Amino acid sequence: MGMIAAKMIRPQRKVQQGEFWVARNDLARAQGSRFYDKLDETLEEMEFGVKVHGICAPLYSSGEKGRPPIDPVVYFKMLMVGFLENLPSERAIAARCGDSLMIRRFLGYELDEDTPHHSSFTVIRQRLSKEVYQSVFDIILEGLRRHGLLRGKHLGIDSSVMEANASLRALENRNTGEAYWEYVRRLAAEAGVDAQDAAAVRRFDKQRPGRKTSNQEWVNPYDRDAKVSKAKDGATDMLYKPENIVDLDTGAILAAEVRKADEADTQGLAERTIGAVELVEAIREEASAGQEPVPAATETLTGDKGYYCVEELETIQQGGVQTVISDPLSHRRVDKLDEGGQAAVCNARLSVKSIEGKELLRRRGMHIERSFAHILDSGGMRRATLRGQVNLDKRYKIAAATYNLSQLMRHHFGIGTPKQAAARVLCGFFELLWACMEDLYAFFGLFVIVPTIQSPFLRPPAHLFRSPPSNHRQQKNGVTSTGC
Repeated sequence: MGMIAAKMIRPQRKVQQGEFWVARNDLARAQGSRFYDKLDETLEEMEFGVKVHGICAPLYSSGEKGRPPIDPVVYFKMLMVGFLENLPSERAIAARCGDSLMIRRFLGYELDEDTPHHSSFTVIRQRLSKEVYQSVFDIILEGLRRHGLLRGKHLGIDSSVMEANASLRALENRNTGEAYWEYVRRLAAEAGVDAQDAAAVRRFDKQRPGRKTSNQEWVNPYDRDAKVSKAKDGATDMLYKPENIVDLDTGAILAAEVRKADEADTQGLAERTIGAVELVEAIREEASAGQEPVPAATETLTGDKGYYCVEELETIQQGGVQTVISDPLSHRRVDKLDEGGQAAVCNARLSVKSIEGKELLRRRGMHIERSFAHILDSGGMRRATLRGQVNLDKRYKIAAATYNLSQLMRHHFGIGTPKQAAARVLCGFFELLWACMEDLYAFFGLFVIVPTIQSPFLRPPAHLFRSPPSNHRQQKNGVTSTGC
């Protein structure tokens, strides 16, 4: 029995001592995807690092005292990684940059070097002003202009919602400083309800007359810029309002900002529109000195009914820009307006009913909603982890710049995000497999059976090999997408 048992037991191999030291050049390099290598090539082509260093140089000390600073180019690249990898918090961005070999190479860090800590984001964000972030946004925008992805003729505007890093439970009264539930329990006690019974207090709060959570009366002490407002699903929450102005011919974002949720869409609409028009004109003047292509002058502004305001439309039209915005009132009394207001309303109605106006409204829904889906839902910005309108506006501006950069990547290499790069590898595998199957069917004379195969294991998904759309209008207008 002992001999039989000895034969059944697998002999153990002796552990051999390998090399103790391994040269850095002999280490394996990550080859899962070359997306970040392509992204680095695109940034070098537009001289991103040189321009960012020139912008941030006055903000850094030239002496040798203190800890060595973090390169601002590395900081902005890490924020780009947050958008591309759908990372909502700066802590998650720092962890991802430290774990991934591909991202380390993209940032220029070796294996024996520590990537920046997440606490460094706060210091750098406080040091850099909003103008610096806007300048970085303009660098990416200039790169789109060089490759014909900035037309400037037709602009669209829309806003969405962003959940603030604040809770309704922490609201306190602006006048008395009472917390919300302390205020409700006091009212319940005055009405004869047991203030110690939580269920009774909640029922009283739902049924009490005059119940209203007003931003003029209540504020969150941890984020005073967050406002109580209605979300898209109708729920009440602490929100911010991100807004994009988009080129409706290419989908490029010309302006992006985060506004307070209680501000109306029409508030300052003419000022924001004039700012976008002046930006296009400035790009036209810089590009007119022999640089091609040159964007066209802005002619139209397209928006939804929430942006309809007669005074704002009149100001915009006086600047030579047509407004394609539907009137929310079907029976507006035009005769009660002055001559300027009547002309603005009539011009807006004609623009909306025209063939070109209907086409622009369709493009508005396609391009602007797509930009919000990529930045908020796929870019980690739907739920804010920062507090304060200024901080969120800085982070959102870089996310919008990265969205524009992904459009340029798709124009160059056919891929705009790491997800699309991985999907393209899978699609190539299915194409090779399908080509081999077609050769086998043709060799054995079974080509007649190919159209009748219904097994999902023998036929790849149809959407992977769908022929390109025959919509000449989309091809003419240069419609692009990040594709994730």
